[in-house]
Amino acid sequence: MKNNYLVAINKGWEDLSKKKPEEVAECMKVSYIRDRGQFVVPHLNEEYIVDCRCKTVRNRQNGSLASSELTILILHYLTFFTQKRDLERKWISLKEVPNGGILFYPAFFRESIQRLIKTFGYDSQLFLSCAGKLGGFPGILGTASAIFYVFPKVCTYVVIWEGDEEIPANATLLFDKSIEHFLHIESIIGVGGYLVKRLILAANSN
Repeated sequence: MKNNYLVAINKGWEDLSKKKPEEVAECMKVSYIRDRGQFVVPHLNEEYIVDCRCKTVRNRQNGSLASSELTILILHYLTFFTQKRDLERKWISLKEVPNGGILFYPAFFRESIQRLIKTFGYDSQLFLSCAGKLGGFPGILGTASAIFYVFPKVCTYVVIWEGDEEIPANATLLFDKSIEHFLHIESIIGVGGYLVKRLILAANSN
């Protein structure tokens, strides 16, 4: 697994070196500090410094290195796009994402959605508390919901329907319809799974 991460990270840096930094900054709504060779990438309620010279991704506030998983997602976010696009403000399930979403959905449901249900399906207030810690904005769907800007142009909507003794709990994770233009399908799944893990970590730290 570590070798797979290393290959993906090295490929990400290579792809980023082929991009025009100003185009990346404009298209993906990030900042570029030319004299330092650094991008500043907002992520949830944090910012990360992507240093193209040192090939590191660090939390801007505390200087800690990003995890391999987050590093890959950030590099993919900065390199996958082909043209400038806007968020569409329309929500879709992974099943509706082109190029394989419906094929990957059963595994995504099992590995991510069911974990949401298990952790928050009978405690929507815990979900709202954890969502707030990650910079989520309250939504209007379900018993409780929140909208997250995982990156400036990667927007997700997590919805919880709280269960009781008679009605089972349910949950979903939706993506802005534009996401197909900003990430490939594996990274879209990665973003969803990563966000779920962050929410569960927040719940466990309560």
